[in-house]
Amino acid sequence: MVSIYVNEQNKTKQISDWQIWWDDKTKVLKLTCHYPSTKKFISPLSDCRVEPTRKLCDVLMEKQESIVSTPVERVEIYGERYAVVYYSTDARPYVHNMDGVRFVAPTRVKDEPVFDYFQSVAKARVNTAKNATDKQIAANVVSQLQALPVLAGSALQAYCSASNGVQSVGEGLIYPFGINESQLKAVEQAFRAQISLVEGPPGTGKTQTILNILANILLRGQTVAVLSNNNSAVENVYEKLGKSGLDYLVAKLGKDANRKDFFANVLPVPSGEPEPAPPMEEIQGVLEQLKGLLRDQNRAAQLKAEIDELNIERRYLEQWQKDNGIQAPASLAKYHLSPRKTTDLMAYLTYLVGQRLRFKDRLELLFKFRILRTRPFADEDARLTFFNALQSHFYDELLRNKENDLRKCNEALARGNFNSLLEALRAGSMRLLKHRLHQQVQDAGTFDAKTYKKNFDAFVKRFPILGSSTHSIVNSIASGAVLDYVIIDEASQQDIVPGILALGCAKNLIVVGDTKQLAHIPAPTGLSAPVLSYDCERYSLLDSCLQVFGDALPKTLLKEHYRCHPRIIQFCNQQFYSDALVPMTEDNGEAPLRLVVTAKGNHARKNINFREVDSLLKVLEGDGDGAWVDGDGRGLIAPFRDQATLSKAHLPADFVTDTVHKFQGRECDEIVFSTVLDKKQYNQSQNRLSFVDDSRMVNVAVSRAKHRFTLVTGDEVFARNNGPVAALVRYIEYYAEDKEIQRAPVVSAFDLLYKEYDQSLERLRSRLRAQDSRYVSEQIMAQILREAFVGDSLQALKWHKQVALNRIAVAENPQLTDREREFMRRSSCDFVIYFKVGKRPLGVIEVDGGSHDKADQIERDALKNSILAKSGIPILRVRTVESGIEQKVRDFLAQWASL
Repeated sequence: MVSIYVNEQNKTKQISDWQIWWDDKTKVLKLTCHYPSTKKFISPLSDCRVEPTRKLCDVLMEKQESIVSTPVERVEIYGERYAVVYYSTDARPYVHNMDGVRFVAPTRVKDEPVFDYFQSVAKARVNTAKNATDKQIAANVVSQLQALPVLAGSALQAYCSASNGVQSVGEGLIYPFGINESQLKAVEQAFRAQISLVEGPPGTGKTQTILNILANILLRGQTVAVLSNNNSAVENVYEKLGKSGLDYLVAKLGKDANRKDFFANVLPVPSGEPEPAPPMEEIQGVLEQLKGLLRDQNRAAQLKAEIDELNIERRYLEQWQKDNGIQAPASLAKYHLSPRKTTDLMAYLTYLVGQRLRFKDRLELLFKFRILRTRPFADEDARLTFFNALQSHFYDELLRNKENDLRKCNEALARGNFNSLLEALRAGSMRLLKHRLHQQVQDAGTFDAKTYKKNFDAFVKRFPILGSSTHSIVNSIASGAVLDYVIIDEASQQDIVPGILALGCAKNLIVVGDTKQLAHIPAPTGLSAPVLSYDCERYSLLDSCLQVFGDALPKTLLKEHYRCHPRIIQFCNQQFYSDALVPMTEDNGEAPLRLVVTAKGNHARKNINFREVDSLLKVLEGDGDGAWVDGDGRGLIAPFRDQATLSKAHLPADFVTDTVHKFQGRECDEIVFSTVLDKKQYNQSQNRLSFVDDSRMVNVAVSRAKHRFTLVTGDEVFARNNGPVAALVRYIEYYAEDKEIQRAPVVSAFDLLYKEYDQSLERLRSRLRAQDSRYVSEQIMAQILREAFVGDSLQALKWHKQVALNRIAVAENPQLTDREREFMRRSSCDFVIYFKVGKRPLGVIEVDGGSHDKADQIERDALKNSILAKSGIPILRVRTVESGIEQKVRDFLAQWASL
């Protein structure tokens, strides 16, 4: 209820309406009272009183349907109908109808220690700038930090307070740029939280995901900025929007030259009527049908990768059998053993080593494995022959099962018309999007670089997608403007300052990047962050968001990989992504991996190594003209600019040469990675090795190659560092076709077989009675190993149990005696430590019980020790009666821990 007083007389019941307004002639606020008789009475507002009246100070005013928030010195609100607003920059008041405005308290985030730290970092970088250009850029960041809007609901407020808001997806989501299973999840997650993260490993459709997120922002009539420090990343988005006829929605702002070019070449809004669009309900129905098929698509791709790995391991097994004089095993099909039953029987035969076949063992073979005739198990040689046959049978059966599963997946995809549904979703989504845009976006006069900010609401309605760098975003938008979304691409390379400029300009943030690709290189300031998670020298913006929000940050890993040959990306998958990626490319029997090891000697001179270039040239002589079907050419990348420059002067003209850092975001049909370093003491220093042998560096280098990857390096240069380059060498040696590069006197693990075999051993031990089990001490050791492998330092390693000695050491090793070769056939190792990538055995742990004091066992132990020593495999023997076993195991493993 509003009461109106004029000269202290209550006029409320006499008047029919009232109005407050500014009189430009008298420069006074006036109150007009309207009477039922149509008469009106005007008085200075100072002579009147309106109840209720309330006053606010230092607030933000938001106009209806405007994205600009304006700081207000004070506001007087009369009867919740009119707001008289006073600005610090203007003496006169302004009258607004309360139906069109609202007033909100600003955030105090800029007064908090975290933001104060960011400002200190920005100012310190001005003082430490190395040249005038850097100084100007740093000073620009300082001024933009000061100009940031102070809206309480901004992404900056959420980030600095470590409080991630929950959002509602709202109406259904569309996918006009195509979709796969993990991209579907990423788009959904982007609209469920105020701040979300899309992790985009190389070649996983990161740009496509961004485009689908943009489409849904546009569908809702909202605004968004797409930012990156890497111009090529944002250009990919622009290019693909253009191919779909949507680039007319983008305003490419940022630095003055970009703005000038944009306003000189503004694309018109399409004039024609769009195609008829299906209703949202129809699109959602298609999407529901697709979800199960997307899982089938991924399952089919995963099965192809598993079949490929099985075939490679079976090839190694056949070679091992040939090398050890083992005849091709007879078929075990008549036993109808599944892969699991096969390894269970292998585990039981291991348990029988050194024992005669007892009655209860015959019962076990009958009831557990349906084996009635036990002649193949009568003596040690027969059991060994059968054991070898079981290994081949395991691969045959598992391959048969997986090929059958693959056939079923492909049949389900065909039966469900997967490709047709996928195209229906894409086309229907695009038509609906264009139909909505036709209603929402019209040409709204002419904008230019000098005046567009004055009518910024109209500008962003015409251009709802803004492009800029993070360094320029605040200067690119109107003062006080807060967009609905900001998407920061390549966020692993984004410094926190100036990255937070973007967060202050938007309500919601979508961070896109990959923690396992190259990070930013921050300018050091020596300043301490008030909270470690905001440390500008330790973290990129992406890493900082992970630290700040923890589990409250929705994260989606894009899994499906579309760029590299499966054998190339599988190195990155195994070494860096814990086998989470799903290769969607085809392996048609190509030879995608090549290792060029230079002649022994120290050939590096500072940051160049001509011997690596010369060695590569000799290899290239056999490659013909190097042309590829895709036409994306060849590239040589190196850790150092000098090596890239040297290579450019000597390689064929079609080679693109650059540093790995500059190549992030690019790709070629063939990539050569030249590592440069040699074994001189200078190059073996930890800072030199750490720079080149960096997981992010190697990940980016390998994943630039689409069809073939060549590593050029010196012999054993990176072996001591035991990092990703050494893993890459082992990987190429294991998977490349050329057997001559297999140089080590050891046998790589049959990993897929051993994984199931380990489980079979555990199942067997759980069934054995305590008095029958010889494995209690080994169970203790297994638990010690499990605990030791917790954490990151041993992530490059794995271990297997009860591995036959002749499946670790090569029998043809000329150093071995005949007695040792014979012993190898019947002996096994308790625990074997392997590299995950390359599957090469590293060390052996033996658990020695009381029987190891007997003369015959001492002899066997000595034989095993000798064989392993001649094969270059260290052994740790642990007595069951010793103390401090855990520390001995940790010390043994420490020699292979990541530095």
